[in-house]
Amino acid sequence: QGSNLQALIDACARKRVKANIAAVFSNNPEAYGLVLAQEAEIPAHVIDPQGFADRAAFDAAMAEEMAQYQPDLVVLAGYMRILSPEFVALFAGKMLNVHPSLLPKYPGLHTHRKALENADKEHGTSVHFVTDELDGGPLILQAKVPVFGDDTEEALAARVKTQEHTIYPLVVNWVAEGRLKMREGEAWLDGVRIPKQGYAAE
Repeated sequence: QGSNLQALIDACARKRVKANIAAVFSNNPEAYGLVLAQEAEIPAHVIDPQGFADRAAFDAAMAEEMAQYQPDLVVLAGYMRILSPEFVALFAGKMLNVHPSLLPKYPGLHTHRKALENADKEHGTSVHFVTDELDGGPLILQAKVPVFGDDTEEALAARVKTQEHTIYPLVVNWVAEGRLKMREGEAWLDGVRIPKQGYAAE
């Protein structure tokens, strides 16, 4: 859908994020985010994994393409491929992800289904630094949503998305302002170590 990308494009345009999006990259030529990037006059690149022997080769090509923009921050939004350790190391402390669960609960896929199957009373989304551990990097900020008895996966996903569109630009701006850093495997905001469970968005 590209909705997190659109939220970031809008936040940059309104100066809620004091940064500019240098480029958008995707491994999927059908990704709607590429259309959104072009509409916003942001360079958009597709790199097809089919043309590479393995994940490391693909990630190396992606990193090389990205290097021309000298990114200060890499923001993952709807990127479903697992990144190679080499790629993660290259952007250590400079790469964020948003994940639709209250991590460490429900890493990986189908988070909304799991929340419903387990009759959870609350669900949500987490923004974290990216490390080698899948959905396991230092937590920065989480937003909770209620789970209602008659919820469908789609209804719950939409409620979570709304929160993502608020907290992801906020965290990106913390980086842009130099307030947020990753040091020795931990997240720090304004010189204070963020608790292991991350901060809770109001």
